[in-house]
Amino acid sequence: MRKIKYKKGRKVIPSFFDYTGVHKQIKTELQLFVYDTNDITEFEELNVHEIGANVDLNKVNWLNVHGLNNIEVIKSVGDYLKVDNFMLGDILNTTKRTKLDEYHDVLFFNIKSLLPVENSDNINVEQISFLLKNDILVSFQEKRSDFFTHIRERIRTHSGIVREKKADYLLYLLLDAVMENFYITIENEEDRVEELINISKTSISPDILIQIEKHRDNFNFLKRSIIPLRDSLYSIKSMKDDNVFNSIELENYSFFDRLHQKCLELLEQIEYDSASLDSASNFYFSTQNHKLNEVMKTLTVVSVFFMPLTFIVGIYGMNFDNMPELHWEYGYFIILGFMFLLLLGMIYYFKKKKWY
Repeated sequence: MRKIKYKKGRKVIPSFFDYTGVHKQIKTELQLFVYDTNDITEFEELNVHEIGANVDLNKVNWLNVHGLNNIEVIKSVGDYLKVDNFMLGDILNTTKRTKLDEYHDVLFFNIKSLLPVENSDNINVEQISFLLKNDILVSFQEKRSDFFTHIRERIRTHSGIVREKKADYLLYLLLDAVMENFYITIENEEDRVEELINISKTSISPDILIQIEKHRDNFNFLKRSIIPLRDSLYSIKSMKDDNVFNSIELENYSFFDRLHQKCLELLEQIEYDSASLDSASNFYFSTQNHKLNEVMKTLTVVSVFFMPLTFIVGIYGMNFDNMPELHWEYGYFIILGFMFLLLLGMIYYFKKKKWY
């Protein structure tokens, strides 16, 4: 999981743009879909200066920007939509938490896409940002990924109602696709936690506790990522009552309500999984205490077995002259036999009482 580091001083230089992500070598590329119910046009590797000539304001336009390294391209896209500089700064600053901003006729939305790293306990983080203005939707991704592949195919094949809806419905689909990654990540974490619980039943290695704390941090990170998303989606819901934003049709607010409900479900699941981690941690300590108690019990039983034998040996190890048993011909064998019978009697008694 990448640790987020906040850069100081960005607010005092609002015109300064700097991509703060880790994908510094990714080339910035543009992809444009222009479609309506009857027609679709797709532009790959579009030049930024060709956006105005290819956008059709009578149709839905989806401009997908892959890679955020070319600041001039990002600024040109912002200039075309007449986007305020602070929105462009938030697109490039990947340390920002999920947020929703409305400025004039532009809706800005960014979200963290989280996916598990293969063969690792870490979580991969990518920021995806959206600008919605009338029927133009721009999505900004740090790198190419397959998050939206199925949505592109639905647009190409006219599957579902996406070609019949406006850009606000497309925004809903994209957000929903990103949120699916949360489910994948949580499911992966749950599988690993289940493995930890099973391992903790047979092992008391300290590494188990380290892994438990690692997954606890992952769940906390997931929670910190989903809570601002939940709040942002609730803000979209409230716009319906305020009637202050015209880029989202009234009939489509229900779709964003579904996303808000998904956030609540995700948070509930994380709470449940965090409780499972607490149970795993408690089980680990209980197992350790139980095994320690078993060891102490065994040592105590062995000590009790040898206490009377040690007492007898101690008596006949004294150097008094007047000890008649020392002169018995068979005294050694009698005392040794008595000690053996005493030991057997104690073992039988302890066994009968189920003390071991």
